Amino acid sequence: MPKHLGLTILSMIAIGAVNIVPRLAVADVPGASTRASQRERINIDKGWAFAFGNATDPSKDFKYGLRPFFFAKAGYGDGPANSDFDDAAWRRVDLPHDWAVELPFDARGNGNHGSKAIGHDFPENSVGWYRKVIDVPESDRGRRISIDFDGVYRNSVVWVNGHYIGTEPSGYSGFGYDITDYLNYGGRNVIAVRVDATVEEGWFYEGAGIYRHVWLSKTDPLHVGKWGTFVRPTVDKGGATLDIDVTVDNDAKTDGTFSLLQDVVGPDGQRVAHAEMTGLTVKAASDGTFHGSVKVTAPHLWSPDTPDLYHLKTTIVSEGRTVDTYDTTFGIRTITFDANSGFFLNGKPMRLKGTNNHQDHAGVGTAMPDALQAWRLNQLKGMGSNAYRTSHNPPAPELLDDADRIGMMVLDEHRMMGTTPEIRGQLERLIIRDRNHPSVILWSVGNEEWALEGTPLGTHLADEMQDIVHRLDPSRRTTVAASSSGRGVSVSADVIGFNYGAQHDVDAFHQRFPEKPAAMTEEGSTLSTRGIYFDDRSKVHLNAYDRQGRPSYSLSIEEGWNHVIARPWMSGMFVWTGFDYRGEPTPFGWPAISSQFGMLDTTGVYKDSAYYLKSVWTTAPMVHLLPHWNWQGKEGQPIDVRVYSNAQAVELFLNGKSLGRKTMVANSHLQWDVPYQAGKLEARAYSDGKLVANAIVSTSGRAEKVALTPDKHKLAADGTDVSVVWVNVEDKVGGIVPTASDRIKFDVTGPIRIIGVGNGDPGSHEADRTVDRYEFLPVSQWRSLAVDGTGDQTEVAEAVDTTSWRDPLQWLPPEAQPPVTAGLVLRGQFSRPTTQPGDKVSLFVADLAPSQRVYVNGLPVETTVVDGNRQVVLDVDGLKSENSLSYVIPTPKGGVPSLADVSVGGSRWGVVRINHPAGPWQRSVFNGWAQVIVQSTGVPGRATLKASGEGLSAATAQFDVK
Repeated sequence: MPKHLGLTILSMIAIGAVNIVPRLAVADVPGASTRASQRERINIDKGWAFAFGNATDPSKDFKYGLRPFFFAKAGYGDGPANSDFDDAAWRRVDLPHDWAVELPFDARGNGNHGSKAIGHDFPENSVGWYRKVIDVPESDRGRRISIDFDGVYRNSVVWVNGHYIGTEPSGYSGFGYDITDYLNYGGRNVIAVRVDATVEEGWFYEGAGIYRHVWLSKTDPLHVGKWGTFVRPTVDKGGATLDIDVTVDNDAKTDGTFSLLQDVVGPDGQRVAHAEMTGLTVKAASDGTFHGSVKVTAPHLWSPDTPDLYHLKTTIVSEGRTVDTYDTTFGIRTITFDANSGFFLNGKPMRLKGTNNHQDHAGVGTAMPDALQAWRLNQLKGMGSNAYRTSHNPPAPELLDDADRIGMMVLDEHRMMGTTPEIRGQLERLIIRDRNHPSVILWSVGNEEWALEGTPLGTHLADEMQDIVHRLDPSRRTTVAASSSGRGVSVSADVIGFNYGAQHDVDAFHQRFPEKPAAMTEEGSTLSTRGIYFDDRSKVHLNAYDRQGRPSYSLSIEEGWNHVIARPWMSGMFVWTGFDYRGEPTPFGWPAISSQFGMLDTTGVYKDSAYYLKSVWTTAPMVHLLPHWNWQGKEGQPIDVRVYSNAQAVELFLNGKSLGRKTMVANSHLQWDVPYQAGKLEARAYSDGKLVANAIVSTSGRAEKVALTPDKHKLAADGTDVSVVWVNVEDKVGGIVPTASDRIKFDVTGPIRIIGVGNGDPGSHEADRTVDRYEFLPVSQWRSLAVDGTGDQTEVAEAVDTTSWRDPLQWLPPEAQPPVTAGLVLRGQFSRPTTQPGDKVSLFVADLAPSQRVYVNGLPVETTVVDGNRQVVLDVDGLKSENSLSYVIPTPKGGVPSLADVSVGGSRWGVVRINHPAGPWQRSVFNGWAQVIVQSTGVPGRATLKASGEGLSAATAQFDVK
């Protein structure tokens, strides 16, 4: 943490509007020169090499940790941590990447984590290695360079150029390392990351791998510290005061003297305030925090309806030149949690209409593209939600950026209660990283910590953690989400968070602690399958009518909302959950693989309960009718028909005949028992006697065609933008067939790729992602023999006794070195791989010398260069149980040891890769719906997605990528 030094306000100037853009150029700072050493933040997501290691067998983990002095001496990283390791055979991936979503489902997998083949029973799938080569120019010498990870699940170890850098056990906290001292300037640099996801951190699907962004940051030695600004607005009559803290790091070996310039730019791009602080000093190898304030007149207040944002540009000028600029986005607004009147935003009462959500989406798992994060928030906002709880961990930074921009209030949650250096450090990182976001209205320091909820230790730890939060951010309050209340953590919370009204006597608590504000941090926990209206436990499907999921545990969605609004002192509620997510397949075990708590399914299709919330959370006229009207075989039998609406009355019609008009009860629903008759069921909603909305469900015809509906047809050619495409099976007249289950195949042409598919079925075991799966066989038992030349040698023959040959990996003293000859034969062995039809097998070989000769089983082979790597395509049928790989090369300068030194245990000399090719992209629709997510590849052009199914007319969707 930065040291908080004495604060001095040297010069503060409030100015009128100036026509200037939000991102001020360096040239806008009077009298300041520029140089290339100013701040750069470079995304390095593209082009990582990835391979599975092994959690229990070092020989299958690329012999990681077996090198002498591996962890005893600096720079002795081995296996993939060695900068000379050859990853040519590895798969290439772009980040964010979740390898768990690519794994098959398995009954042995942990059901709470989605029954994926990962964890203690699957050591071959539980460790992933990532490697990336970056070039750092000589001109960067003298700058501070760090690598920043937004999130790695989990237990990551980072190596740079063979040097151990650090370990981060958390799967959710962002972290970074200053790697300045370990870089090769003007040369090649290797970043290696080992990720071990064997141990689970939560009780829900968490993914695996580098599932958030990675950045390379470059600054002058004198610079604004990481997350080094904090803007605290105070609103008063006619204006706002911005208190601004800036932490400046000085990594130089001499004291730094500088001026600090602050420019505030409003939502319209005009500068609204300016301040200067001059003559400031930070001692060498130290840091300091400086405080100032500026006034903003007639501020635009941030809210869900008006998410207006401001920008602060902080500039450091030292010795007449600009050495750093740092941009901070913030908003101006007030938040109040009142013990008697609930929540207020900008002085106005507002109910929190919230949802709980994990970072998980159909098709992509936890590795969500930024555009998908925004799409999910908009789906929630579309049903009237104004608040989002990041259950139960720090969110991706981009989610908060989108919440700021879209207008979604956030309850930002820490992962685990505690005050140890590790846990405290994670809490501090969360607060400092996120405290400038206007969307964040409340911090949560814990969730259902059962060992602490009723204990004095729980009270103490909650107090200590809240003190930490308040020191770092005095502008917001904290909560602890509790499953029991009245003692322990609940009596310490600034704002009590009740998880499920049925588990608390909330009125008794309010009477006992009348000074304590409250919110329902979890409510509902209802269980429903989208599009299903009768329980079918054999398929792990539950009917979608709103009801108590677990009567002794929670309320229905309707009961929960009425429970909250009946109490003016209750700030609002967060439904468990917004989206379905993998894992926690309550009330089932295998073969269920996802939860059914969501108001939306895993693909983001609204369930019926979402429409109930829309009817009570929004004011635009709406009516929703359920169930579907395909009940062949139930003619004459009563069907439970329900209607949600925010109108005053609704009249129901069957095939044009009125079944009666009923008055809506506020925050409730209407219900009819309707004998089934094929045709059209219609609900007409009225307010003040006028028709304001209607909804129709009709008996569909048979499935005839596929329909594609992208959320957008224009994509940025940045290699990251996505379009979320609904896939429906329709009848002849274009009605969705609500019982359809056809399998749909997908193909793309042009500059897009498919990154995931899903259908919302909690029992579906179809693949979300289809990717090539690689296995590796090492070439081992290396032997070397000095020979007279580099031409054809009999020593490469299939049957040669190599017992007297030298082990080239064994160190020998100078006096024991073999004689230096013109040539050298290197010979290793590899086993015949086990393959399946369609597999491709390649032998990757080293490029040891321009004149090298390569032999397999004594026969010369021609190597092909693919992406700069030499490989040989092997005919598995022609291989023997044991096979030889031989090189004939000129003797390296300095003899054999110089070759062995860079062999990385022989792993650079040869590896056999078995490629299990990806299957076709396909997915069955579930109750007529599925989803496919397409992403731009980084190249402009026209692109097409095609969807086809057996016996159905195909559909295409066009995309303009630019």
